[in-house]
Amino acid sequence: MEDGLYRETRPPLELVAHVACVWYRRIGAVESARPVRILPDGCMDLMWGSRGGLLVAGPDRTAQVSRMAVGTTFVGLRFRPGAAPPLLGVPASELVDGRPEAAALWGRAASELSARLGDAGMPGGVAALLQDAVRRRLADAPAPDPAVQHVAAAVRRRPSIRVDQLAEELGLGERQLHRRCCAALGYGPKTFAGIVRFRRFLGLASGTDARPLALAARLAGYADQPHLSREVRRLAGLSPTELLAELAG
Repeated sequence: MEDGLYRETRPPLELVAHVACVWYRRIGAVESARPVRILPDGCMDLMWGSRGGLLVAGPDRTAQVSRMAVGTTFVGLRFRPGAAPPLLGVPASELVDGRPEAAALWGRAASELSARLGDAGMPGGVAALLQDAVRRRLADAPAPDPAVQHVAAAVRRRPSIRVDQLAEELGLGERQLHRRCCAALGYGPKTFAGIVRFRRFLGLASGTDARPLALAARLAGYADQPHLSREVRRLAGLSPTELLAELAG
């Protein structure tokens, strides 16, 4: 049997400001034989699973590890940092590390959408229904918090930026900025920056153009090797070497 598949596509132009990508995943035989590790990425997802229905993936602080049956499929929309709470109607802080059913947040509208998703068949049809649902929610949803959007952009440029610098740039107190980030991102700016730095390290240390471990750590913004090891183990539950080996298959 062919093993698992994961792919991403760009969302329609009118959703680009809120949705980072549309994604599809099928669990293969190799994946089903071991725990599947979902790593923190600073984002939230609206996703349809062939065995779980319509779910919201809250912002993760650590890796989510579970076993999935071969052939299980998912289609999802990955929201940009801070973009999901206005559409979902709840603060991100209430969804941290959670996978609630969308019906718990949207009620009857989510139940009706779930029924249509179950009849949609191909992943393209599921993705189209999810995107239509987000379009309808956008019509009445408030805009994402501009202060948090500033934080997300600044941290992507420089994950080592200090919280007091961010607060000063925005003219806010650090506690006020922390509260607003928790509502929009699920956690404060320091935690978000750590996740961004972690994902940058993974991009540098894995794949066909992988840098040596020490160089990838330095380029990602880690102070030294112990700093890298502590953060990767906290976020992924494995050492850097173990995690990279797992990602390599």
